[in-house]
Amino acid sequence: MSEGTTGKPAHLSGENVHWDLRDSMSYGDYLNLPQLLSCQRPLTARHDELLFVVIHQASELWMKLCLHEIGAAIRQIRDGDLGPAFKMMARVARVQVNLIQSWEILSTLTPSDYSSFREALGRSSGFQSYQYRMLEFRLGNKHADMARVFESHPEVYAEVHAALNEPSIYDESLALLARRGFAIPKDKLKRDFSQTYVSDPRVTAAWREVYRDAETHWDLYELAEKLVDLEYRFHLWRFSHMKTVERIIGGKTGTGGTSGVAYLQKALALRFYPELWDVRTEI
Repeated sequence: MSEGTTGKPAHLSGENVHWDLRDSMSYGDYLNLPQLLSCQRPLTARHDELLFVVIHQASELWMKLCLHEIGAAIRQIRDGDLGPAFKMMARVARVQVNLIQSWEILSTLTPSDYSSFREALGRSSGFQSYQYRMLEFRLGNKHADMARVFESHPEVYAEVHAALNEPSIYDESLALLARRGFAIPKDKLKRDFSQTYVSDPRVTAAWREVYRDAETHWDLYELAEKLVDLEYRFHLWRFSHMKTVERIIGGKTGTGGTSGVAYLQKALALRFYPELWDVRTEI
């Protein structure tokens, strides 16, 4: 490798690199890398356990960002300011691509690899991911029983319970439709938001108006498509999860007590925004 007159590699010649960071904040300082990289603590000496830990921790970081963006998007929709909300929802959709791809990496774990350290997990399971549950609730898939697993951790339970009881991004979207003059039933606007949303043909009719005159209702039309995109990718994530679990553990029971693959298959049938799917049949 050629070197410049300073003795440094030639490709850095003329660059005003800050070499001495003793009195400055570094990249590692800003990102708290020592703390972050000390969080990967496999419980066994098995080579493949680090992969399992990293995939799940990285997914939790991405979900943290998703919660940040969805929470802000909900506030923007509530204020009727859809432009920023679209950017936030589009960002979440991009993050979802990474979450889906993570299952591709985890699928390199063979049944033998996983069984070599699975017992060390005890009862811990992705079912207990409170960020996942909060994200699911804020997107609109409300099932109160799912919060019960967090009752032994009061602070976490309070956060999950708040997400359960607050209007979801779909609830706020329907409220916006009502403010714009669409005939959204009152029982959809004033309800117990902790309960599972039930499809209503009158809401389908409102979305049909939006789709049939997209030019007039362009921002609502785009909102509908952004919502569909979020749910579509969420189901792709769930499907990839299910197939990865099936590939690695077959029909075994999950470490969290669920039926494993059979439970994940049931979750694939759930719909967050039923009228946005129903309206496609009518267009």
